[in-house]
Amino acid sequence: MERTTCLIAGGGPAGMFLGLMLARAGIEVTVLEKHGDFLRDFRGDTVHPTTLDLIDALGLREDFAKLPQRRLNDVQIPIGGRMVQLATLARIPGRHKYIAMVPQWDLLDLLARAGDVEPSFRLRMNTEAVGLVHQAGRVVGVRYRAKDGTEGEIRAELTVACDGRASVLRAAAGLGVRNWPTPFDAWWFRIPRHDTDPAGLIPVVSADRVVVMFDRGDYWQSATLIAKGSDAELRGSQPVGVIMRDLAEVVPWLADRTEALRSWDEVKLLDVKLDRLDRWYTDGLLCIGDAAHAMSPVGGVGINLAVQDAVAAARILGPKLLSHSVTTADLARVQRQRILPTAVIQGMQRIAHARVIRPAVSGKLPVSNATETPLALRIFRRIPVIRSLPVFLVARGVIPERVPDFARRA
Repeated sequence: MERTTCLIAGGGPAGMFLGLMLARAGIEVTVLEKHGDFLRDFRGDTVHPTTLDLIDALGLREDFAKLPQRRLNDVQIPIGGRMVQLATLARIPGRHKYIAMVPQWDLLDLLARAGDVEPSFRLRMNTEAVGLVHQAGRVVGVRYRAKDGTEGEIRAELTVACDGRASVLRAAAGLGVRNWPTPFDAWWFRIPRHDTDPAGLIPVVSADRVVVMFDRGDYWQSATLIAKGSDAELRGSQPVGVIMRDLAEVVPWLADRTEALRSWDEVKLLDVKLDRLDRWYTDGLLCIGDAAHAMSPVGGVGINLAVQDAVAAARILGPKLLSHSVTTADLARVQRQRILPTAVIQGMQRIAHARVIRPAVSGKLPVSNATETPLALRIFRRIPVIRSLPVFLVARGVIPERVPDFARRA
């Protein structure tokens, strides 16, 4: 029977950052990742300033700088055929006044290489945690299944579920979850980008389409919002080209790319969820990231929030794992530390769903090809506090976590 001190299920950003930090404390860590590599298209690629601070503190700044990336400094919106600045990150505090757009597989590969340097770090690809192992009412590890069909158990003093919004482990633990209805799903797709295009983040609201476009250098990573549960009906009732034709009516410089989408296979569906566990833990098991709180894509904050969970877990639990003395009370401390930032961000997302997204997908928002800037937008841009607070919360979050000293290499 295999044993480790900390078993982490899921090799996403939260799992990989947590595994690296704990391994740097000398804690035996095993990370299970069900895929053979990290290559998944349309994963969240935003790396926020607090995560950039973490990368610096871990001594990975130079390696991170070598990764292909774009910097999002500004948010612009098309109004009457011209681009109007909606927000800027230039005024936020800290070293990093931008959001880095980095292919997530490159970031995860970087963390895996950093982990390989640590003697107590082990990453097992093609291995999925499929259930929990209990002993005397306590979680003592996981059952796993490898891609080659091999099955087995790994015993651990602590199991951390980082296996996403469809977490197998949180379901196996029977933890109660609170769900909030979401009025939309999202279609992800790519649009070729020209050097003459504007840069940054561009939200577009038309009479028929709500799209958010992220500058990725040679292409726009784009999401269009659709009414919840309407994916199959829309795909069956219209050609894929209607997406780009609707978009070009509002964004004239895309008129030469109306044929960019040729097949529905190029359009990926994101089933939007918003939920949160009542309790993120049980004896021997802790859930963090999307396994504890599935986030809406509004604001693109899900990855940043998950990584901050990982930092808090490493700081609180690292010394306990070293002394082999982790208790359920310690796991509760992690939730208490992270519940306020999670609740605040999810509250903001729920307001955005009700006030902006629901009217947008039902065609009741003012369209952005109007000739004049809407009054609400003019007020937003002119009052510093109103303009800066949402940007600050998206970029820096609520109660940023401090990297534990044992993980620092800066």
